[in-house]
Amino acid sequence: MNLTLGVKVLIVVICALVSVIVGIAAMWLSHAPGTPVRPAILYGGGSFGGCMLLCLAVLQALKVL
Repeated sequence: MNLTLGVKVLIVVICALVSVIVGIAAMWLSHAPGTPVRPAILYGGGSFGGCMLLCLAVLQALKVL
């Protein structure tokens, strides 16, 4: 695909926003009341990184980026 740079940047920003939502949901689901928040934040960060990596890998395989 021959996409302009602006469209590619927009696609990457959308992937980042989806990854943030996934990370927040994972953090929220992994946190138990009465426990420290730090492990939940690390879990959410790992989920964000994994989701972002997966999104970019799929876009690269589809030759969008």
